[in-house]
Amino acid sequence: MDVLTDNWDLFRTGFLTTLRLLVVSGVLCLLLGTLLAAMRVSPVPALRRAGATYVILVRNTPLTLMFFLIVFGFPPVGIDISFFARAVVALTVYTAAFVCEAVRAGINTVNVGQAEAARAIGMTFTQTLRYVVIPQAVRSVLPPLASVIIALAKNTTVAAGFSVTEAGSIRAYLSERGEPVVAGLLWVTVGFLLIVIPLALAQRQLESRWAVAR
Repeated sequence: MDVLTDNWDLFRTGFLTTLRLLVVSGVLCLLLGTLLAAMRVSPVPALRRAGATYVILVRNTPLTLMFFLIVFGFPPVGIDISFFARAVVALTVYTAAFVCEAVRAGINTVNVGQAEAARAIGMTFTQTLRYVVIPQAVRSVLPPLASVIIALAKNTTVAAGFSVTEAGSIRAYLSERGEPVVAGLLWVTVGFLLIVIPLALAQRQLESRWAVAR
């Protein structure tokens, strides 16, 4: 307990930064991922190919490499933003590919006849997605999206290796202060459980409430 109380400033700063990374990156990756999913189901071949290429490339790129490319690749091209902002970009770009696939899978659960009926009455592709397909796909999309957000929460620890003081960097600071590192890591684990468990419970609740008969 002394490790936590004596280093409360470190734990508070680390987990607040982790939560900021989770919230900001979570919102941005949901927006980008949904846009990519719309591209992947678009009737325009070029958009479908662009969306598929993005997903294939990003999903097969290690997250650490993505951080390297963005953190060290931005300054040479004149993009001068904080390390926190670069971490947000890296997490957003990476996670959006997984959001895209979750949303696309949910869209594919909607009967094709629904979209055909919408087009028959003169609705555009965007209107069909917004008013017909997405509302019906929501109950299939939300549970897997919860899994993606849980993975994002754990992936924020990678930012610790790129000058972002978040929960993953607590171990190094405890070592510098001469504190028991193992005890500190146990408290870091507890902190992540407090973040992840509510998300997992929400996911289970959604799965039981919105189960789709196959």
